[in-house]
Amino acid sequence: MIKRYDNKMENKMKKSTVFVGLAALLVLGTAVILSGCGAIFPQETAPGDPPTQPAGNQQPTATAFQAATAVPTEPDQPAATAAPAETDQPTPADSSGDVTSLPDPAGYTWTAVSEGLNQPIGLTTAGDGSGWLYVIEQPGRIRIIEGGQLITNPFLDIRDRVGSQGSEQGLLGLAFHPKYQENGYFFVNYTDQNGDTVVSRFQVTGDPDQADPASETVVLTLKQPYRNHNGGQVSFGPDGYLWIGTGDGGSAGDPQNNAQNTEVLLGKLLRIDVDQLPYTIPDGNPFGNEIWAYGLRNPWRFVHDPATGELYIADVGQNQWEEVNYLPADAEPGANFGWNYREGAHPFEGTPPEDAELIDPAAEYSHPTGCSVSGGAVYRGAMPAWQGVYLYADYCSGLVWGLVQDAEGNWQNEILFRTDRRIPAVSQDEAGEVYLLDIRGAVLRLEAK
Repeated sequence: MIKRYDNKMENKMKKSTVFVGLAALLVLGTAVILSGCGAIFPQETAPGDPPTQPAGNQQPTATAFQAATAVPTEPDQPAATAAPAETDQPTPADSSGDVTSLPDPAGYTWTAVSEGLNQPIGLTTAGDGSGWLYVIEQPGRIRIIEGGQLITNPFLDIRDRVGSQGSEQGLLGLAFHPKYQENGYFFVNYTDQNGDTVVSRFQVTGDPDQADPASETVVLTLKQPYRNHNGGQVSFGPDGYLWIGTGDGGSAGDPQNNAQNTEVLLGKLLRIDVDQLPYTIPDGNPFGNEIWAYGLRNPWRFVHDPATGELYIADVGQNQWEEVNYLPADAEPGANFGWNYREGAHPFEGTPPEDAELIDPAAEYSHPTGCSVSGGAVYRGAMPAWQGVYLYADYCSGLVWGLVQDAEGNWQNEILFRTDRRIPAVSQDEAGEVYLLDIRGAVLRLEAK
């Protein structure tokens, strides 16, 4: 199941492509429809063609919630890294001003920052003060937005080794090393031409807006039994370790019972030390392997609050329930989020052991309100009314929720925005501002009107 490497990846990747069978309903030949089996993104043949709403997943009726602004669719020595233009370093995030109630969304809107991207599904920054936004394009490229302008040449193009035939496959995750300014390293998560998960390290060249595709060092691979539920997020936690979200292997209902098996890395949140390769297992991992938490179905996006270290995991549901899981910064390792005994907070299959401690989600919503949860970012930007609010969305409906704890520690969870977007991710820049991604090509930022 698991391979670890300490050498450079061979430049020639396997060319064979495995087709297992469509995991989604094709409608009008132009869109792949979402189902309860996971976060599935459209492979559109014509930009701007909206995906069709799945049968049984009715759109919510209009309410007084503020609608979003409509936008037209459309250990080697590291190479020397040229520094980007000097900018002020962001101040560390501060949680002292955190709100205990959700703001009135009527005074805010989502403003387009960039358009013309090809299936953007993630956004992050290098933490170097440059202000650049690095956008993941699912077919296998990373693009840079600088000052609102999309740079023409990709930062990284690995379409030659990425398998993106399945709607949940492709280039799925990106994380920059905490010492990126010194070593030029960053990490990606993608599915290869065989549909298997690959986590690799790459390196920037002497030109700060160009990475070297030949610098790949494979860190970890996972055999994927099916084409869906690949997870995909990679992120450096407050502890400096690389965290990796993995799906349960796919199909439906976790037929191989991977999520509850702590000897299998599927359906988990992994934590590894990548300061030297091959990677090592950090002290404190509860099972003596890469696993830090388990019982997850498809943790498509997770985030550590940059101010507090608290962890939010958006875990895609099966047929009825989408969920957001939460752990405080001081949580013990080994958390079990319950899949496939439970979907959200509801029984799904089998009976858990009597001594099992299954963690309830902080928030959940049912179908047909939506069909695929897209996390998520904790706002840490310049608008006081939003401090500490976790924002997440649904891919099918375009709804955007806010989640926050009140003064008594109880969760408030409300729909704040209704958009016409297909939202695969809610992300954040190094200044703490929050962005929506529309898989049809746009990036939008939350702003005051």
